[in-house]
Amino acid sequence: MLSQDKKPLALLFFLVLLFGTWLIWLPTLNGKDATTLTVTFLDVGQGDAIFIETPSGRQILIDGGRDNSVLRELGKVMSFLDRSIDIVVATHPDADHITGLIEVFKRYEISTFLRPGVKHDTPATQSLFSTLGSGNTEEILARRGQVFDFGDGVYIRVLFPDRDVSDLESNAASIILKVTFGEHSFLLTGDSPKHIENYVASLDTQLLASTVLKAGHHGSKTSSSETFIGFVNPEYVVLSRGCENSYGHPHQEVLDVLNNFNIEILDTCEEGTVTFSTDGTILQIKK
Repeated sequence: MLSQDKKPLALLFFLVLLFGTWLIWLPTLNGKDATTLTVTFLDVGQGDAIFIETPSGRQILIDGGRDNSVLRELGKVMSFLDRSIDIVVATHPDADHITGLIEVFKRYEISTFLRPGVKHDTPATQSLFSTLGSGNTEEILARRGQVFDFGDGVYIRVLFPDRDVSDLESNAASIILKVTFGEHSFLLTGDSPKHIENYVASLDTQLLASTVLKAGHHGSKTSSSETFIGFVNPEYVVLSRGCENSYGHPHQEVLDVLNNFNIEILDTCEEGTVTFSTDGTILQIKK
């Protein structure tokens, strides 16, 4: 039987053990798997927001949509106790990609912010950079050849920009990223137009091959060139868009190209949030 003076020590040891066990099981309780990469195309209406979680729990948010819908969607894929994100990427500064990031930076601790470096002075960009100035986030300009290695088998490689894009048109400056884990990869192109797609293809066609492609510019006919789609040769294409949007996305020309290649199309308008999960070998889809 424990003496009175040893009981507090025993209780403290028990609480520490209980807390440690809870931390170990927390990923499982939240539906996470320490061997799985998840790539989630969030349903934020007419815009882009992609949340990635690596097997080791590293988190990346690519774009934030045109309003605060991203906060609601992040609440569905992140623990309510989780208030940090490792990397936030703004593929380019258009409102339907960065407006939601303003509140993300206010509510979450962000370690790294990756952006293309294009000039685009709007109320949304002014607000975003004002918010950035009050934190401790490291800002990095994306450049081709950069590789983010998370130490768990997941790599994110920058394919574009390959130069100073400060004077390029906003869409043309979009960051193009390739996320790779084992046998599967995801190509994320922002709103890159056809001439940039084809330029990137001319640099190295072998780097483009991917299992999943996010259709450029929400399915606009300004993106998804037949040449580019052919080199990527994806099994799946994701359209991130709002229903009955005023732009007419996706354009029939794009749908025809995708259908000609027999690519399965997943649409956040019709499916809602779309999540891919893979252990590097098997790919699963949750809609």
